[in-house]
Amino acid sequence: MHHLKCIIFDMDGTLTQTNQLIYDSFNYIAEKYIHKRFTPPEITAFFGPPEKEAIENMIGSDHIDEAMKEYYRFYEERHNELAALYPGIKDILQFVKSKRLRVGLFTGKGRRTTEITLKEFGIASYFDMVVTGDDVKEFKPSSEGIRKIMERFSLSPDEVLMVGDAVADVKASHDAGVQIAAVVWDSYAKEKVLQMKTDFVFHDITEFQSWLMSSLNGSLR
Repeated sequence: MHHLKCIIFDMDGTLTQTNQLIYDSFNYIAEKYIHKRFTPPEITAFFGPPEKEAIENMIGSDHIDEAMKEYYRFYEERHNELAALYPGIKDILQFVKSKRLRVGLFTGKGRRTTEITLKEFGIASYFDMVVTGDDVKEFKPSSEGIRKIMERFSLSPDEVLMVGDAVADVKASHDAGVQIAAVVWDSYAKEKVLQMKTDFVFHDITEFQSWLMSSLNGSLR
């Protein structure tokens, strides 16, 4: 950790409690266009590509442009009702910035929903670079997004820590050769993540925050 120059965060389930918003947004579209509801595991099976491709895989391509307008409208209108920033996240981001580390965001979400969430929670200014599913050719678990951030700031793998809650985050970190802190306070794949090889695992935000502060203050080696 004493070589650390950059922390890259995932968004959903890591910084933001947005899983329910995503599930409800997908089901709003599914009910309207194919008259069907999906369970959370069925919806997460569509994850990987950003929303447009995921929804196209779910309902087909006939009405995809109209459906996406509806999706974005629902996502934004119901955001404050169905989503929240995890307690302590702003403090963590402020602390990391105070240590003059680069802060990246690498999410599988599309650019538009990412920007909505960053704006609604007032956290856009904390990030030096944001990479979304719309910004890569290969989606998570590819490490393309991590490597884009590393290239932008001329970072080597031992200078980067990825923080994420999903199997794809762990695999992407392994592929990039960077350390991974698996955070499972709201992971939809908690049991699978816990079975994987990770550098660090945290079950709650307070635990993660205490470790991070100690590490960056130099008390952990």
